[in-house]
Amino acid sequence: MARLKGRWWLPALVALLAATPGGPLATAPVGPPRPGEAIEDPIPEGPQLSRLALELEEYAAFPKSDPNPLPTDARVQRHARINYLGEVPDGSRRKYVPDLNGILYLISDGAVIPYLDVGSSFEPEFFASAGAGSGLGFVTFHPEFAENGKFYTTHTEADAALHNDVPDLTPQPGTRIHGVITEWTADDPAANTFSGTSREVLRLGFRTRIHGIQQISFNPTAERSDEDYGLLYIAVGDGGIGVKTNEPQDLSTPNGKLLRVDPDGDDSDSGKYGIPQSNPFVNAGGALGEIYAYGLRDPHRFSWDPLGEHRLFLGHIGERDIEMVYDVLPGDNFGWSEREGRFVHDRTDLCNVYPLPADDEKYGYVYPLAEYDHDRSPELPCETDAGHAISGGFMYRGPVAELRGKYVFGDLVDGRVMYLEERDMQRERKRRATIHELTVIDPSGVEMSVPQLVGDSRVDLRFGTDLSHDLYLLAKANGKIWKVTGVRDIARSDDVFPSIAADLQVYYDFEHPAHDSRGREVDQGLSGTDIDLINGGEQMRKSDGAYAASRWALQLGQIDPVKLGNDDWKAGVFAQDGLPSLSAFSAVKGTTLMGWVNMSGHEPALNTNTPEADDRYNAIGLAGILSGNSDGHGVRALLEIISVNGELRLVALGRRLDEGRSQTFAATEDFRTLLPLGQWVHLAASFDFGKGIMKLYRNGRPIPGSYTATDDPWQVGAGGDFATSPTHPRGIKIGGSFPQNSVERNPCNCELDSLMFIDRVATQLEIDQQYRRMLSAEP
Repeated sequence: MARLKGRWWLPALVALLAATPGGPLATAPVGPPRPGEAIEDPIPEGPQLSRLALELEEYAAFPKSDPNPLPTDARVQRHARINYLGEVPDGSRRKYVPDLNGILYLISDGAVIPYLDVGSSFEPEFFASAGAGSGLGFVTFHPEFAENGKFYTTHTEADAALHNDVPDLTPQPGTRIHGVITEWTADDPAANTFSGTSREVLRLGFRTRIHGIQQISFNPTAERSDEDYGLLYIAVGDGGIGVKTNEPQDLSTPNGKLLRVDPDGDDSDSGKYGIPQSNPFVNAGGALGEIYAYGLRDPHRFSWDPLGEHRLFLGHIGERDIEMVYDVLPGDNFGWSEREGRFVHDRTDLCNVYPLPADDEKYGYVYPLAEYDHDRSPELPCETDAGHAISGGFMYRGPVAELRGKYVFGDLVDGRVMYLEERDMQRERKRRATIHELTVIDPSGVEMSVPQLVGDSRVDLRFGTDLSHDLYLLAKANGKIWKVTGVRDIARSDDVFPSIAADLQVYYDFEHPAHDSRGREVDQGLSGTDIDLINGGEQMRKSDGAYAASRWALQLGQIDPVKLGNDDWKAGVFAQDGLPSLSAFSAVKGTTLMGWVNMSGHEPALNTNTPEADDRYNAIGLAGILSGNSDGHGVRALLEIISVNGELRLVALGRRLDEGRSQTFAATEDFRTLLPLGQWVHLAASFDFGKGIMKLYRNGRPIPGSYTATDDPWQVGAGGDFATSPTHPRGIKIGGSFPQNSVERNPCNCELDSLMFIDRVATQLEIDQQYRRMLSAEP
């Protein structure tokens, strides 16, 4: 039965809209000016790393395709822009997959078959060269396709279409692109190549080339006797203009709305489709009767739960910070562009979100079941895409028992696969549902992240399902589809995230003393570079791991703050001629350091190299890789605390060339705020020597900061294919400045745990996953 009950207040709402003094109300009530201060980190808690990993098998691979003309935007030029997988509802078990570049494919008995070239059918107006969603956007088959041969597509048109064709509903001013829904009728529904006729059902106009028609679908849970049977749902974006206008709240326009129409009807203004009389705004003066729900920015994907009340779930792409999952009922107002998730969006401030006002309930906005934020890099301009967007998914009801009752969705950019528990997805709750993050098991049985599976940091992830409720993952990056065949319960005893393990050259977890001496630590990375625990030896091993699965940490510190000497506890290794075991860091283009830090004493330490009793060092040594000509102090990549403009700051400090200058990226906040006394904190620093970029992270999140040198100390110009000097680093230092123990400087009264040295730039996602992986690791 279609889920249309329970809206007792709809008649009252319709009456209110129709009876508003001064004429029909075409625009819904809006919220007040922004209240309070901007929120720097809207959702501090990230997704929880699940014990479950999806077992995958490769299901299909698609030929390379390109838009014509070729775009300049790399997001549009992918291997194959496959956008969805569904099953033809005729008992044939054939699957259908649209490629945005224009081809509708069928998968039949394992073969990928071009069924219909939609792009060529509408040349030269067909447009797929700009806008990540342009082209053949979506396909859906009529529930009676086996009998009537009807299916529907949505595609984009430009050029002559803008002059020769008129949108059916109010177009946005300055329209640059049309979204067109077409009905196709196959002569032979069983054929694997289309032959038949077509007609236009609906044409909408958009001011920009983004946020157009995202999805069209019939309710697969509706039975023939249901009012919802055979009605077409249409997810329409705001055309990219809701960020500065209130159009998604304007009920007289189709943009930023979920529409519902009857493709077999004819009582619309155009006569090409019908308007269901049960739609919530049919009798509201000034409002479009086609609207089912509104207040949307970019409604990416929606789906119905095959069981229970057949709830309708929607994945909604946010603007500044928030990605959302909604439960949809007729008449819902999701708040955009007054709200972005559970936050106030101010159209005069595009860089921030704000807290909800105290009287927020009176505005009637429907808030998401779950949401996550972008964790934007601090140096990223606020008008720049943060590289996150939700890909709506499905409530899983398929054959894998462990996944049943989980709404599986993802981030289409970075490829994270996540889920919500059905019991946690309650509309009326004030709190967000907990988001869980999954890893995947590739067909060879190796656990990894989806970017690693795909071989690209931008995955362009989508989901699909069939009539057996199996789940599929699609990646535009390499044009492949994987089927979920099971799950594996991952014992988190291995606390290294898989995508990092492949490039983890040096790893000290302080759980592995050498057989011949507990004063040496055995490298668990790929390089085999063991280190000495200098001056303290075995005593430096402290039973105080940073996380549950860690038993031991490394204790560093100043031993005698009065006596001049080399007795302070530190660790490392040094070789005058360089260490061949560290060859992975020779001529390297990027490096990442990360590990846990617990400040256990007052910092900085007293300076034993000067006669003044109260003089202190101007730095606190943490960990770093030495350069090829280092005397023990010069470094290639370093995490440290140093004095910047007279104040101690956490820094990433790097030197690309042995004889060159160093560059420093310093955290804005005081180090005592970032590293509170007696508290374990996970730190990371990445060094992109090719682009001249460094970044700092705390507990998986980027740390705001700035560079201390305003010129080009790495000599990389505008960035390019640059690398470090082709010399072997002379060693690794942990704690003070000289691992050869010739001079004492900058001791750290602290504990360190699980230090990692990677020979490439790790992504923010990987750093965050590594941090959360350790938190979830079991002893």
